[in-house]
Order: sequence, then structure tokens, then C-alpha cells
Amino acid sequence: MSGGWTTIESDAGVFTHLIEKLGVKDVQFEELLTLEPDELRQLGKLYGVIFLFKYPTGEKRSDTPKDGSFDREAANDLFFAAQTIQNACGTQALLSVLLNKDGEVDIGKELREFKEFAGEFPPELRGETLSNSDLIREVHNSFARSSPFVDETTRAATEDDDVYHFIAYTSVNNKLYELDGLQPAPISHGDCKVSEFPDKVIPVLQRRIGRYPATEIRFNLLACVQDLRIRARELGDEEALEEQESKRNEWLWENALRRHNFVGFVGELLKGVVKDKLAQGPDAYNKWIEDAKAKSKKRAEDRRKQGGSGDDIE
Repeated sequence: MSGGWTTIESDAGVFTHLIEKLGVKDVQFEELLTLEPDELRQLGKLYGVIFLFKYPTGEKRSDTPKDGSFDREAANDLFFAAQTIQNACGTQALLSVLLNKDGEVDIGKELREFKEFAGEFPPELRGETLSNSDLIREVHNSFARSSPFVDETTRAATEDDDVYHFIAYTSVNNKLYELDGLQPAPISHGDCKVSEFPDKVIPVLQRRIGRYPATEIRFNLLACVQDLRIRARELGDEEALEEQESKRNEWLWENALRRHNFVGFVGELLKGVVKDKLAQGPDAYNKWIEDAKAKSKKRAEDRRKQGGSGDDIE
């Protein structure tokens, strides 16, 4: 394989522009702030949801899922790929929704050819094919935060690490499926027409969250929906259209910042500050240093009191 996969953020702007670079048309992601079916319904045409949660690294795989049931035959009728490489689960989750909505969604030439090529493979080989796709990997990596200190090939997670994982939920063939590449098969949560998806998926998500301690709040939920500008144009809602266009511009700006390495800039800025302080004399310089040390110590103590938090990784 030519290169590794870097981590990407669970962010609506990242996921929206990622799928657009892969050739998907008229689809976007929206972050959900509540677990309410009405919030999902208000988004219009809904294709699925992507759920980010803390993965229990010490947990052993079971022959029976904690919720729902394995549908081992379903992989013959829908696109399900095993996750075979670290850090790819964000893109794998969004593809789990989109490749199962081909026909409802214009997934573009490249992804359609990928699906046709890998679709007849067993899940493990589909996962290997996805992991070795130069196009998908390069687009995925283009949304990673720029950092000169992080290698794109990272060590395997241990039980002491905070590890986060993406999975997908969508309705396929009138069934609600949980598509998690770390599981041996799609997980069925029962009958579910597309129109019933908001009402059926929320209880499943609530049960999953309920398995965590009440103090665990690090979850994120993104809805995969039709481009909201389409509905705004259809309704003639200029205010909503302007709001969506403004959001797109913000996403473009944020994604540009993610790709930029600010280390050189910060270094030059620090040189200028130090030069200015030295020009004020040794007393001013020493006071500045001591004040900075005191502030850093206080921030560290505050973090320890709050319990700290690990970096979000896939």
C-alpha cells in the first residue's frame, strides 16, 4: 500500500467537502445537537447518520452484539466492508451510507466504479480494496490537520488510550442496519422503512450511549442529508439559502486552515516577541518569563482537576 491513513475530525464541513472531492453530488453532512427524531426530520431527505464514540479498546469481540443481531447474509445485498487499517473508519463510515444509497444519490463515476469492482468481494477483501484505493486515501488525508510532529503511520492503540471510532446507521432494503467495519457482519436493528428512519434510529443510539457512564459526554452525531441549498431554492427561502451559502464559505475557510502548517509563522512571531521583551531590559524579560511559567502551571493544574481528555482519534 502506498502510504498510511491519517486521522480526520468528526466535522460536518470536513465530511461534506471530502465526499464532494470524491465526486458525490448534492449531499452534505449536518451535526446533530439533540437525540430527537424531529431534528432529523427537519433536515429533509435523510440518507443515514454517522456516530462517533469512545471505543472500548480492551473489549473482546463477541459472537452476539450487545444490541440488534448480526445479519451475516446481508453483506450479499448491501455494501459492507471490514475495517482493515487504522484511521480509515471516518471515511469508511460515510461510504457505508453513500454506497448503499447509490440510485438515491449521485455518488459519481469514481465511487461507482469502486463499488462495482469491490461489490462482489467478501467484506474482508472489500476492506483491503478500500484501504488500498489511492484516490480515497489521498482525499481522506487531504483533510487531516497539518502537523510536522505526527507521523501518518501510528502505533496500535492500547487499553490506556482514548480511542474514538466512527460507525454508520442507515436503512437498506427496509431494514435498519448498523455498519461497523470492526464487527464481523452488518447488525440489523429490525424493520425500518426510509420514512421511519428518524424514529427507529434514535432509540438505538440512546441505548448505545446508555451503556457508558453518565460522565461520558464525548459523542458526536452527523446526519447525511440532501444538500440543504436544494430545498431552500425549491421553497424560495432566500434567508435559508443565504445561511447555507455562508456556512459553506466558513467550511472552506476552516478546511484551508486545517491544511496549513503554522509552525514557521508561530516561530517567527515568538522571535519578534522575545526581541521586543529583551529590548525592554532584563527585568522586564525575566518578569515575562516568570509570569508565563505561572500561567502554564495553573493551566496544567486546572486540567488535572478536570480529569483531562484524550485526543480524538479513529
